[in-house]
Amino acid sequence: MTTHQDGNAGRASATARTVSVDVVVVGAGTSGCYAAATVADAGYDVVVVERKDETEAGHIACGDALKGASDFPEAIPKSQLEPAFTNTGVDHGRFEIPQEDTVLEIPVPGELAVIDRWEYGRCLIDGANDSGVEFHYDTVVQDVLQDDSGCVTGVKAMRKGDPVTYEGDMVIDGAGALSILQDKTDLEDATFDTNVQYSQFCSAYREIIEVDEPVEWDDALVFKPTERSAGYLWYFPRTDTEINAGLGFQMNEEPMELVDDLKRDLQGRSEFEGAEVQDKLGAALPTRRPYDSAVAPGFMAVGDAAGHVNPTTGGGIAGAAYAGTYAAEQAIEAIESGRADDEAALWEYNERVMDHFGARYAALDVYNIFTTAYDVDDLMALLAALPGEKLAEALYGGSTSIGLGLKLKMAVKSIGHLGTIRDLYQTKKAADRLLDHYESYPSDRSGFESWQRERDSIMDDIYEVTGAEPKY
Repeated sequence: MTTHQDGNAGRASATARTVSVDVVVVGAGTSGCYAAATVADAGYDVVVVERKDETEAGHIACGDALKGASDFPEAIPKSQLEPAFTNTGVDHGRFEIPQEDTVLEIPVPGELAVIDRWEYGRCLIDGANDSGVEFHYDTVVQDVLQDDSGCVTGVKAMRKGDPVTYEGDMVIDGAGALSILQDKTDLEDATFDTNVQYSQFCSAYREIIEVDEPVEWDDALVFKPTERSAGYLWYFPRTDTEINAGLGFQMNEEPMELVDDLKRDLQGRSEFEGAEVQDKLGAALPTRRPYDSAVAPGFMAVGDAAGHVNPTTGGGIAGAAYAGTYAAEQAIEAIESGRADDEAALWEYNERVMDHFGARYAALDVYNIFTTAYDVDDLMALLAALPGEKLAEALYGGSTSIGLGLKLKMAVKSIGHLGTIRDLYQTKKAADRLLDHYESYPSDRSGFESWQRERDSIMDDIYEVTGAEPKY
C-alpha cells in the first residue's frame, strides 16, 4: 500500500466527503498509534483522526515518568521511541512527607525512565507512519455513525473546517479521558461500561521547568502530598536541570487551584529559585478501575478512554500501548471472520486487558477509595510507618503482605492512628479479594452479569470498611 502523511487514506481520497477504510482510529496518542500501526502491519487500511494540527500532535499533558520502559509491543518498537528517553537513570521513588518531617525512599519494580512527552509523541507518530498509517490532523469528531442494529460504522467530523464522514468496519476510540465518542454512541444494548462520571477522574496540571543548578534527586521520582488527601505534587527530572513539576487532584473533591498550589510549593523549594518555565499544560485522566467491558458492536475503547491507567500514580503509557495492540489484533480477527458487528467476537480483548494489567489496576483503585475517607495527617502518618518495599508493592502491584509483626511495628510508629491501621488492614484484605475476582474475569459475556454482581458485593464491603462514599 502506497501512502503519504496526511494524504490519501486507504480506498478514498482525503479530499472526498467520505473516507472509507477498514479501521478508523480516533486519537493519535499512545493507544491510538499502537492500534493503527498494528492494523497497518497486517495489511489493512487505517486512518487516525486527530484533533490537533500536525505540529501539536503528540503534545499531551503527562508526568513524563515511564514505568515498564523496557517493554513495548512490536508494532512500534522501543528503538523507535528511545530518542525521547531523556533520563534513564531514575531508579526509585522519593516520598516527601512534611507532616511527619520525613523523606521515604522506595524501590520501584521494573525499568524506569523519564521522557520528553512531546518528542515521544512525535516518535509514536513516525513509527505508525512507517507502518503505513494515515493521519488526518485538524479533525474534530462530532458524532458517531451506527446502523439499525446498533453497530458502530464510523464517525462524522470537521476536518480543517470541512465536514468529513469516516466509515470503517471497526472504530477504535483512543480519544482520551471522557471521550466524546462514548457520549455520542448508543450503548444501551452493549456490555460497554457506561458507569462513568467526573468523580472517577483526576484534573492535572504540569510545567516543564529549567533550573540553573542540577537537582540532587535526579535519580528519583519525587512525590509530595497536597494539603488534602485527594491530591499530590510531583517533581520528575527529565534531566538534572529540566524538571516536570505538576499537581493533580481527584474530581470527587472540592476543586484545587492547581496553578496557584503548584506555584506556592515551587516558591518554597530552593532548587527552583530563578527557574524558567518552558511549557505549561493541563489535562484530565482516569483514576478509576478499567472499564468492565470496553467493547460494543463495531467499537472498542483503548487507553485513557477505557480507564487503562494506574489509578494510584496516573501512569498509563505502557498499558495504553498494549491495549491499543490487543484491540487492533481483535479487530483484525473480527474483520477476517466477518464478525466486526458481533460483540462476542471482540470479547477476548477485554480478557487480555484484565489478564495483563486490568485486574491489578482494579485492586489499586481500592487504595484510592481508602484515601478519600481519611484525614491527610492520618494518611501521612500511615505512609511514614509503612516500609518502602511494602509501599512499592501497594502502589504498583495491587497488593502487599501485612503480617502481625509489621502491624505491631506500624502501630508503635503511628501512635494515635491505630484505627486507620486497622482499617487499612481490612481494606487490604478486601483488595486481595477483588484482585482474585478480577483474575477470574469471564471468558464470554454470558457470565458477565454474575461476575459484575459478585464484584459489586465486594465493593460494598470495601465502602463499609472504609466509610468512603461509593465511587461507582
